[in-house]
Amino acid sequence: MISAAPEFRFGPYPMSATTLAKTSLDQLKEFTTVVADTGDFESIRKYAPQDATTNPTLIYKAVQQPEYKHLLDKAVSDNKSGSLANGALWKKIIDDLLVGFGQEILKIVPGRVSTEVDARLSFDTEATIRKARELIALYESRGIVRERVLIKIASTWEGANAAAVCEKEGIHCNLTLMFSLPQAVACAEAGVTLISPFVGRIYDYYKATTGKEFSGADDPGVQSVRKIYAYYKKFGYHTQVMGASFRNLGEITELAGCDLLTISPDLLEKLQGTSDTITRKLDPEASRNADISRISNDEKTFRWLLNEDPMATDKLADGIRRFAGDIVKLEGIIASAL
Repeated sequence: MISAAPEFRFGPYPMSATTLAKTSLDQLKEFTTVVADTGDFESIRKYAPQDATTNPTLIYKAVQQPEYKHLLDKAVSDNKSGSLANGALWKKIIDDLLVGFGQEILKIVPGRVSTEVDARLSFDTEATIRKARELIALYESRGIVRERVLIKIASTWEGANAAAVCEKEGIHCNLTLMFSLPQAVACAEAGVTLISPFVGRIYDYYKATTGKEFSGADDPGVQSVRKIYAYYKKFGYHTQVMGASFRNLGEITELAGCDLLTISPDLLEKLQGTSDTITRKLDPEASRNADISRISNDEKTFRWLLNEDPMATDKLADGIRRFAGDIVKLEGIIASAL
């Protein structure tokens, strides 16, 4: 006869051997809201994140896969007989496609989906506001409340100002392509819901320019997010910090305790496949005593401080170009479909 597995007791509560062997992903979820950084529905189902984020690159890759082609086909067929032509038609189809992906993702996650504004509007405040309103209206026309959607906007000065208007209208925003504290300050002062500082792209820059490898707490991308997190908690901002764009597990584990982390499927799989101990590294109470000076939030200061940071200047411009390029590629696929 096989005897039952022994129980491990800590205080009055029984704990089984399987409870002790939590995956690293399960442990991370105790400190941080985990978000899936993908347009792949099956990956989202597999790792059960709270939220999901998309961007033009992810959608461009997804629509080239057979299992998602029906979403593109639907967006094209729904608009084919309309009065719009060429550029205006392509933009409308892309909006429908983005919202179509978001709608399907929201059937899987219990929380929110982030949908990105065309990166070519990154320096146009009014056009960004109009596009955010159009995307929210599309979601609402499909029965999805705006509280479940985050509109992703590049964290330029114009983007932060557009987000300030949107937030007052109940359109919640995720300010992306963030590489510096001045960008984070502008977004917090705008009252945005969420920011997405890019850890991995900062790492890429310093690795390329110095020839050095960085790991753990020495990773400049990790250090950037820690500084932003501490600044927000010290000065009482309600804007949440969501670390993004990771290159390895070390960057993720060093940011355990961050409000949210958006993680690609390959790294989610690695976290799911290990039971290495995850300890909390970021804590709001500890951050309130951080030795950080307040930064002025005005356009001249923003532009000067960004200009004085070659990494942030380079990566912001590069990120906008890349996302804009993938929107152009999407337009090419749509033109062919039409």
